[in-house]
Amino acid sequence: MRRPFNRRPAEDPLELLPRAITKLYSIWVSLTFPFASIGRGVSFHFTSKISRARSTRISLGNSVSLREYAWLNVAVEDPTGEPVIVIDDSSHVGFGSIVSARNRIHIESDVIVAQSVIIVDHNHAYEDINVPVVKQGITEGGRIRICKGSWIGHGASVICPRGELTIGRNCIVAANSVVMGSVPDYSLVAGFPAKIIRQYDPERRAWRIGRRRARADQNAESVAEEVRIEDGELSDSAVITNSL
Repeated sequence: MRRPFNRRPAEDPLELLPRAITKLYSIWVSLTFPFASIGRGVSFHFTSKISRARSTRISLGNSVSLREYAWLNVAVEDPTGEPVIVIDDSSHVGFGSIVSARNRIHIESDVIVAQSVIIVDHNHAYEDINVPVVKQGITEGGRIRICKGSWIGHGASVICPRGELTIGRNCIVAANSVVMGSVPDYSLVAGFPAKIIRQYDPERRAWRIGRRRARADQNAESVAEEVRIEDGELSDSAVITNSL
């Protein structure tokens, strides 16, 4: 007969081994990879992937973590120049997620990138039908900024083939969504392409369904409605006058 547990079971002792390996690997990468800059307490899971030869184009803040099988890919061969991947303090890149940058991907502080997320500022060229896509290289691409405090949900994709794409502060990208355009602050987006489902209204201090309209836009709509009403009344008057 099994006795009921009266206390929480201890962790599996074998879990200490991968933690120790990750700790040692983090120290090794932090000390030997020529990052553009790197803060304190950065954690690299031993299965995460970064090219040492291209790490000169990566900048990491304090307490950044790369989880299992996360990949920071610098999609340019030139080791000189400004960082193309910047991850600020206390941000995390989750299991199996990919951050691939040709121009600039800036993940600000306190951002959570969940599992199996893809964030890319370029795309594969495909226009030449006589050349296999794999041999056509990548496009010029754009630039991506994910602002402070946001959360990118499981399986989401953030793709910027051109121009600027900004995900605002404290935004939520729902699981499996595809973001291809900028998102304003304090928004929850979902779908393909991602659309605003809810947004925080700082004037009313409440979340509301759909996109929040600025007060100026609401006033403009009210004025337009009044003009339409007046035009309708004038038209009715004209009809009555003509009939007389």
